[in-house]
This record gives sequence, C-alpha cells and structure tokens, in this order.
Amino acid sequence: MKKILMLATGGTIASKPTENGLVPQLTADDLIACVPELAALCQIHTLEVCHLDSTDMTPAQWAKIALTVQENYAAYDGFVVCHGTDTMSYAAAALSYMIQNSPKPVVLTGSQKSVFVRDTDARNNLIDAFVYATDPLACGVRLVFNGKVILGTRARKVRTRSFNAFDSIDYPEIAVIRDHRVLHFIRPTPNADPAPHFSAHFDNRVVLLKLIPGLDVGIIDYLSAHTRAVIVEGFGMGGLPDYAGNSLSDAVGKLIAAGVMVIMATQVPHEGSNLSVYAVGQRAAAQYNLLETGTMTLEASVMKTMWALGGSDSPARFRQLFFTPVENDLLGE
Repeated sequence: MKKILMLATGGTIASKPTENGLVPQLTADDLIACVPELAALCQIHTLEVCHLDSTDMTPAQWAKIALTVQENYAAYDGFVVCHGTDTMSYAAAALSYMIQNSPKPVVLTGSQKSVFVRDTDARNNLIDAFVYATDPLACGVRLVFNGKVILGTRARKVRTRSFNAFDSIDYPEIAVIRDHRVLHFIRPTPNADPAPHFSAHFDNRVVLLKLIPGLDVGIIDYLSAHTRAVIVEGFGMGGLPDYAGNSLSDAVGKLIAAGVMVIMATQVPHEGSNLSVYAVGQRAAAQYNLLETGTMTLEASVMKTMWALGGSDSPARFRQLFFTPVENDLLGE
C-alpha cells in the first residue's frame, strides 16, 4: 500500500461558518476523518503547512510547500495538497516551477464548499486526489478537481460557485477520474533524468498592468521604483497603444531603461499573444526587444516571472529561464 503525505493549507475545504463568514478551522486530520474511504486506498500521514484562506496565500507559503515536499520526498510515494480554490491555479503554477521533473505526484485539490457542510464537492475531490496520487502513472504537479486532472501550468479557475470550477487552458485534461478510476488521455513520457529538481526561489516584485482604453500612463512612473518586472496585459494579440500625448510605448521605454523587465501578455484567456501580427505589436517588439508570454496562461506567466527573477542575476539569465519550457507552459516550443 502506497504512502501519501497530505499537506493542509486551509481554504474553503477546511472552513466552518462564523459570524464573519467562512474561516479555515478544520485540521488535516479532521479532513481525513470526513472521508473514511481513504483508508482503503493508501497509508496517509498529514502535516499542517498553514491555515489560511487562499486569498491570503503568497509565494512564501508555496515555497514552504515545495520545501516540505523536498524534505519528505524520499519517505512517501506521493503528495496531496489541500488548498483554497481562489489562488489554487497560481499555487499549481508556482509548484510546477519549484518542483520539476518529479516522478512522484504532487496533487492539488480543494472544494467550492466546505467538507463540513452536507452538500459538498469536498469528499469527491479528496477521494479523486488520492486516487490519482496512488495511480502508477501519476507524476509531476497536477490539479485534480471535479473529476479532471490538469497540468499545474495549464489550470485556471473559471467559475466562482459551480463545482466544475477549473479548466485546462489551451491544453487537454491529461486524465479524468470516473467512479474513482483514472482514465489517462495523455500518458507521461519517461524522463531521462529520474531525479526531481527543487528550486524554491521567488522574487515577488512583479506587477500585472491590465490595459484599459485611454489609460493614463503616469502610473508607470510609479512602477519603476517599486518593481523588478511588469507584465503588461494588452488587448487581443498584443501591442502598446500610442494615444495622442499619452504614449504607453515611451513609458515602457523608461521602465526598461530603469532596469525593469517588461513582459507582454494578453487579456484574452485562450490562444495566447503574438506581437508579430499587428503594427502596434511589431513596433513595440522591435523598439524594445520585449519579452512575450505567448501561449502561457496568465497564472503561469506571473509565477514563472517571479520564479525566474528569484533564480537569475542578469536579464540574459532571466530570459533563459523564462523561455525554457516547463510542463507544457509554452506550447509549440
């Protein structure tokens, strides 16, 4: 029987109602006790990493999860991380960069309703997470939710209330779980190097700037002193608008001159950015040699930027880390 370590972080799945709203109160052992069927699947040990609403989670907590996995890696066959749904896609992306090439599964799950209430998705999601964690083909960082198994770099929360809260963006679900059995659609390719790579370094001095029509670019003058990287979430395939007397392109040039990394992304959830298509994109790319997220999800783009900043000492090293594909985050590369 396999040994699985469950790491609890709080979230809706572990919440109870209070006069101030739902608050994480249940322990990891409380969660396991609510799902007695798990005892037939594997040996389970538990650890409390933190006890937070996922809105309060930061890269510091995700690095702590990665380090906990690293410290316990030899003793267990897999890991299940119970996490709140609101930032779970960021957590899945972050762990995908901090724990690479893992032959053992690191499975994130949670729920839209607490395990404490009667009509909840928590029990099924917990069972499915352990079913996947004990599957002989399971590996790497995965998000398991509502019967879907999604790569950590491709997951996004797309619904605030429904049980089918997560989608795999521009990439197929790698498996589904039906009647507590794993049906694999995409089987993992064996790694030439079977050893996992851990690197829990993050620099969270990253800002996401979402463009709106007519944006006053004066805000960018503030950013140069308070960040190391700005991800500009543009319109459509991407580009920098040049409103009369209000040039975003000039402001971006000042950021770059101040040593800030500028990365172009798109507000559109599917199919990615491509600065080469329109003149507004070509002009910006040619003038400043801008980085571009391409087919990466927003969550992966943000977390990879933080991770690459934390692991680089030069713009050249940052570019190398940013553009090295990890778990299909850059499709077509």
